[in-house]
Amino acid sequence: MEPQVPKDKYNGVWLIFFMLGLGTLLPWNFFMTATMYFTSRLADPLSEANVSVNATEEDSRSVLQAKFNNVMTLCAMVPLLVFTCLNSVLHQRIPQKIRIAGSLMAILLVFLLTAILVKVDLDPLAFFIITMIKIICINSFGAVLQGSLFGMAGLLPASYTTPIMSGQGLAGTFAAFAMICAIASGSAMHDSAFGYFITACFVISLAIASYAVLPRLAFFQYYQESQQSKPDEDEENKMDLLKKDERLKSAGDDDKQTPSMLAIFKKIWVMAFSVCFAFTITIGTFPAVTVDVKSTVAEGGEWELYFIPVSCFLLFNVFDWLGRSLTAVWTWPGKDSKLLPGLLAARVIFVPLFMLCNVQPRHNLPVYFSHDGWFIGFMILFAFSNGYLASLCMCFGPKKVDASEAETAGAIMAFFLSLGLALGASLSFVFRALV
Repeated sequence: MEPQVPKDKYNGVWLIFFMLGLGTLLPWNFFMTATMYFTSRLADPLSEANVSVNATEEDSRSVLQAKFNNVMTLCAMVPLLVFTCLNSVLHQRIPQKIRIAGSLMAILLVFLLTAILVKVDLDPLAFFIITMIKIICINSFGAVLQGSLFGMAGLLPASYTTPIMSGQGLAGTFAAFAMICAIASGSAMHDSAFGYFITACFVISLAIASYAVLPRLAFFQYYQESQQSKPDEDEENKMDLLKKDERLKSAGDDDKQTPSMLAIFKKIWVMAFSVCFAFTITIGTFPAVTVDVKSTVAEGGEWELYFIPVSCFLLFNVFDWLGRSLTAVWTWPGKDSKLLPGLLAARVIFVPLFMLCNVQPRHNLPVYFSHDGWFIGFMILFAFSNGYLASLCMCFGPKKVDASEAETAGAIMAFFLSLGLALGASLSFVFRALV
């Protein structure tokens, strides 16, 4: 059978999966990068005129500006978790094309609307509500898209999960680089926002075009057809029911999906909890704690302006992307190794390390690592280990089950990845308060 497997000509399928991975996280990263634009639109015109010269930035913020980041996190993480969960349960009932193409089209429409609203004057409250609805939509459809992509990649060789993870990593790098360019140009975030959102529309359009080409590629067709060459769904259901009558008589359970998902989860639970823990630690610390680290070297110079955009956002995204990409050529430790979950558990050390950097303001802990070099070194190791180890988990999860169960395994892994993001977002408030 091996000689009959067609080659991935010009790495076409790999590149399409990379493009789809980029399209999955780029929308959310652009929203995160444009936070300054959104908060500038939420200023209260009346209170703005009455702000005294000596008022601090905190005092001058409107209620909507002060609450924006917290509400945005809530509106992002809750739909992400809920829709990833729904996708992992219902993915067999909704065709793959509808889930992937439909999600991409919906995200494209949201960004077109966002670009148009840059040019439209709105009341701050109306703008706040519309923005939160858009964030809910972006993350809901993004969750379905991400879960479906990992499920689809589960049907292919393990290395085809890597381009999705790598594309997602590059999305953050792209957004961080755009932020630095905006600072360097001296232009206000409001002026560059329209270009941001149109760029996102262009990338998502490319992702839609890429997905349209995917079914025509022989390499992808081979794995899709080998999956479809199994018994018809009706036949499969009958066979499963017969087996259940014999094996699960006492239970009397006629439902096919619940026990099958539980059986699949039992095979991949180590990888699922590992990727969940990885993102709990990462999102719990970055950016909630890391974004408040102050440079002790800059002393009011230009480096102070670039310190967080470069040392926090750009470094994290670049090394996270490098870590994700490395899994394409090196996959150590193996899928059955106990070292992989052990290394992920060891990453908890980064939480106190970052807390003991020069995070300001602080109320409880002393500063042990005041020099910028400590923070930069921790950030490189933190980001690289996240990208590499989490990618290994996502690659290995679907490979620990039978080929017929790979898509469901991929969807379950995507759910636990999203669960890690949600848990991390919740813990971030605790981690920051402890400092």
